[in-house]
Amino acid sequence: MIHIFVNALSASAGGGLTYIRNVLPRLMTREGVRTTLLVGVALRGEISESDQIAVLSGPGINDSASRFWYEQRHLPNVIRHSGADVLLSTGNFALYRSPVPQILLSRNALYTSADFLRDIVERGDYRLWIDTAIKGAFARWSVKVADCTVAPSVTFASQLRDWIGKEVSSIHHGFDHDAFFREQAPLRQELQAQFAATEGAIRILFVSHYNYYRNFETLIRAIAILKKKLHPRAVRLILTCKLSTKDNPGIYKADQAADLVRQLKLGEEVVELGSVPYAVLHHLYRRCDVYATPAYAETFAHPLVEAMASGLPVIASDLAVHREICGDAARYFSRFDPEMLAERIMQVCDSDEQKAAMREKGLVRSLNFSWDKHVQELLSLARSLAQ
Repeated sequence: MIHIFVNALSASAGGGLTYIRNVLPRLMTREGVRTTLLVGVALRGEISESDQIAVLSGPGINDSASRFWYEQRHLPNVIRHSGADVLLSTGNFALYRSPVPQILLSRNALYTSADFLRDIVERGDYRLWIDTAIKGAFARWSVKVADCTVAPSVTFASQLRDWIGKEVSSIHHGFDHDAFFREQAPLRQELQAQFAATEGAIRILFVSHYNYYRNFETLIRAIAILKKKLHPRAVRLILTCKLSTKDNPGIYKADQAADLVRQLKLGEEVVELGSVPYAVLHHLYRRCDVYATPAYAETFAHPLVEAMASGLPVIASDLAVHREICGDAARYFSRFDPEMLAERIMQVCDSDEQKAAMREKGLVRSLNFSWDKHVQELLSLARSLAQ
């Protein structure tokens, strides 16, 4: 029997929630594993206690600084009281003087990204630059004090080793094919209406809320190029967000992207669906023609696996982590080159043979990623630390 304490206070949106929602059910069904889970507001009420899992509710904390202070001041006593054997810290920051061996999950590429720091300086977002520098210092310190740090890809593990000079393990994140395609309920009526309006156009999908490092602006510029080159054929960029600062989580300002859409007169070409529930995302993947990501910083990129599993051809920026995930199932372009991105999209959309080949390779490639395998490797690591 091994007892794992999972600190999931940071799981409030995006990848953090996806991770907990996939890993926790598998921990709950593993024989000889007991879990104590500390959650925040986003997961409160979603998880029920059982013989194998105890759920603790943390305080209603929204900012990183307050969460970090709470964890360092109060969490050691909570862990001792739980009787856990190993701590799993899921939010990039470690617990100083953990009472049990600690596994740190590090999954934020922004602290090591020169592109991100240059981008926010060019945008004049100096407050975010300071915030990133401070959090980066804590993230670096966290890797040093944790007993073991785990990255979601070999690429990011290598970046962390180069950044800090300490060994970092890699365990790929997973994908649950059955769960992803299980929900057969249709898209909401308003989403169906928006999709119906794109009928007959080349549909290019990008799944992300708005942030800087996903590099929306390069994709928007590529759409303007495609609009001219493909005329009279219509092209539509399908976004699962609104290009509005108030409609996105986090502190990223979407005004620049929205202004670019207006300047390039792409009001019809850029379709802003807004947030789409994860359970019905597969409808979007299966109804589009190509998936494109211009991101300049990533640690894993779940939508690439989702796209491949859906049979959707992938066009990805030429990052080492994208090549690690997609291999030869995708086509790549220089991440800040909208002309090259537009060219790659046209090459795929103009060739049924190439689309079919990419579809088959993607379907096979997506089978490499399994949450069951991820949890198995994580438990093996936890048991080695608890001995």
